[in-house]
Amino acid sequence: ALFRAARAAALLAGRDFVSPDDVKDYALAVLRHRVLVAPELEVEGRSADDVLNATLSRVKAPQ
Repeated sequence: ALFRAARAAALLAGRDFVSPDDVKDYALAVLRHRVLVAPELEVEGRSADDVLNATLSRVKAPQ
């Protein structure tokens, strides 16, 4: 689902390739419902979006 959303975004932007930004732009919307936040993190007020943003910030785009 994430790749399809990123591919659609690229096509709408007039590109025939998917960029890392396309993937990051749609990652939260596509993956949010698949992430279960540990109770300890929920008590701290952290959400699935927080966990995904932290993960995405650590992953480097391919060169």
